[in-house]
Amino acid sequence: MLFLSKTLSFYKRIDIQEEMVRQAKDKEVAFRFDEAFGKRPEMLNYPNDVLELAKQRVTSLHCSEELWKNPLQLSPTLKKEELDALRKGWDLVLDIDCKFFEYSRIAAHYTIQALRQNNVKSITAKFSGNKGFHIAVPFEAFPKKVGDANIVDMFPEAPRRIAAYITEMIRKPLAEHIMRFEKNDFHSIMQKTGFKEEDIKRFETNEFGDKIPKLNVDPFLEIDTVLISPRHLYRMPYSFHEKSQLISVPVDINNILTFEKDEAKPE
Repeated sequence: MLFLSKTLSFYKRIDIQEEMVRQAKDKEVAFRFDEAFGKRPEMLNYPNDVLELAKQRVTSLHCSEELWKNPLQLSPTLKKEELDALRKGWDLVLDIDCKFFEYSRIAAHYTIQALRQNNVKSITAKFSGNKGFHIAVPFEAFPKKVGDANIVDMFPEAPRRIAAYITEMIRKPLAEHIMRFEKNDFHSIMQKTGFKEEDIKRFETNEFGDKIPKLNVDPFLEIDTVLISPRHLYRMPYSFHEKSQLISVPVDINNILTFEKDEAKPE
């Protein structure tokens, strides 16, 4: 009941309702009732829908990366070519989750830097509501074609390749930053990630032949490519997170390293 009163008082805010409807345009939306999702597909059309859903005990709302001509025509029985015909675009959404909030925050920072180094200007970020971040680039920021291929037809292959490229780009600076953050203490990293020393420690040989220990972030660096699949959903901006009871709140991409969970309290 305590959580219900929290969700109701939050979702009745007009500014929240209007922003969620704006975010849901042309997207499939799913409603979560604490631990279970309602039927799919759904859409979100009017601000007051958000409050009505909260009254029905909806705790969070999730939307697709893909943009659809008519989301209500979606069905699990559709073949790939039928899905492709319905899809009118897709946003790039990189789901960063390192299982430990401070590491995810550092990874989000370097993901944004990597996109900027590739001259991407339309970048947004939001806190997932628990331990991770979503870094996004809107469909409108992409070229219409890459070579002979239409960008609209390149889902999920193109975003998966981008995620793999970004992972490769940030691996080294992320490892170095985490080591500075932890004052070169591998034991502290082991405690926070749950991995053994042999999983996260690798060695590089310097010019004198000495073996220098380095951090291997691969076991706990996750830029989730599972999210980048047809009809997969992510938590909408300004949506509650059931476990943390925090909000999946947008974050200024220039201040991501100073973002604290307190900023995501529903109040």
